[in-house]
Amino acid sequence: MEELLVDEVLQLLENESDRQLKTYLNELNISDVEHLIDELPQHAVKFIETLSIKRAVNVFRILDFPTQERIIKKLQSNKLTEIIRQLPPDDRTALLGELKGDAVKKLLVLLSDNDRIEALHLLGYEEDSVGRMMTPDFIAVKIDWTVSRVLSHIRRYGKNSETIDVVYVIDKDGILLDDIRIREILLADPEVKIGELTDNRLIALKVNDPQEEAINVFKMNNRVALPVIDDQNVLLGIVTIDDILWIAHEEYSEDIQKMGGTQALDEPYLDVSVFELYKKRVIWLIVLFFGELLTIAAMSNFEHEIAKVVILATFIPLIISSGGNSGSQAATLIIQAMALGEVTIKDWWDVMKREILSGIFLGSTLCLLSFSVILAWHFIMPSFSEHYILIGLVVGCSLVGVVLWGTLMGSMLPLLLKKLGADPAASSTPFVATLVDVTGLIIYFSFAMLFLKGILL
Repeated sequence: MEELLVDEVLQLLENESDRQLKTYLNELNISDVEHLIDELPQHAVKFIETLSIKRAVNVFRILDFPTQERIIKKLQSNKLTEIIRQLPPDDRTALLGELKGDAVKKLLVLLSDNDRIEALHLLGYEEDSVGRMMTPDFIAVKIDWTVSRVLSHIRRYGKNSETIDVVYVIDKDGILLDDIRIREILLADPEVKIGELTDNRLIALKVNDPQEEAINVFKMNNRVALPVIDDQNVLLGIVTIDDILWIAHEEYSEDIQKMGGTQALDEPYLDVSVFELYKKRVIWLIVLFFGELLTIAAMSNFEHEIAKVVILATFIPLIISSGGNSGSQAATLIIQAMALGEVTIKDWWDVMKREILSGIFLGSTLCLLSFSVILAWHFIMPSFSEHYILIGLVVGCSLVGVVLWGTLMGSMLPLLLKKLGADPAASSTPFVATLVDVTGLIIYFSFAMLFLKGILL
């Protein structure tokens, strides 16, 4: 279906049938037009200019920022003016927030005085705050209005609102009192005052709260939109579910990239230059490089023990990889649980208790498995002399210790970073694995000294 769509549009472009192309594009879903722009980026400006203004705005607002930026640079000034002026305030703020100085000035000039003031006001909030993604286009009514008057107000101003699914009730000072679903208003008696329909079960977002907090609130409540208030409970705007879904997708992508040991990409992977990819990844690799130097330093301190019992070196990769794997597992689970709001900093003790038990069980399982393998290995191909039992104990006990330590490091580090105000996702799995490598070697050779000192060491 998608290939047929592209072929048909290419045919219209080759025939230079602008009128047919306009009719064709205006009959498509906006998601289909967005797909065409992805597949035929060289014709993106042509598609936007051909569409009717309303559909051009709807398509433009769902494009990723790099595509929007390319279109802005080449779009005719009259079409650009229409699009920027008709973009919803939250989408316009998101676009202006991504652009650089001169480009922002160029677009601000195109706005009306009121829209320019509104845009600058929204841009004044912190980049990742709720205020940045709210829209001031909503329906607010007074608590003493009748249902009939409310419906007249909606008919007059509703077309400019982001959504009319929810109507917000305020007092004479603009203080938010409650919100009411449009369904309840439509079914009520026209002479009933709106205050009689309120239930005082209000859920609101604070304008300076982080956007992650808004994601959690939407997740826990079945709402298409939520009001945004300041510290005095004055209604400032609303946030709609489509913006939340977009932010949640960006947050998820950013966390996945950080967990993989790289800085978050600001653009789609294929739009990022090789040099940008290099800059995003090289910092973490340098950090991990110096972390691994600590592993080498730890090994150098035990070189005499390794020289005396060479077989100990055989199990080093097994020990450090088991610790790194257990730490990475724990870090991934905790970061995900924190992102979903299932775990907070105050839950650290419960998390630690669970991970101690998990680490003991997991380590014991690997301990028994490794001991069995060493026994079987010795009887099939004798390699451990008569002290194979002791060597098996060294490896087995080390696995218990290093897996337990790995799970604790992986689970506690994200919580510690959150406590310090850093991003928990920065405790990437490679970072945790590198930290556990060093301590894993210390644990391993400590058990070797405990069981083999005076015998093989």
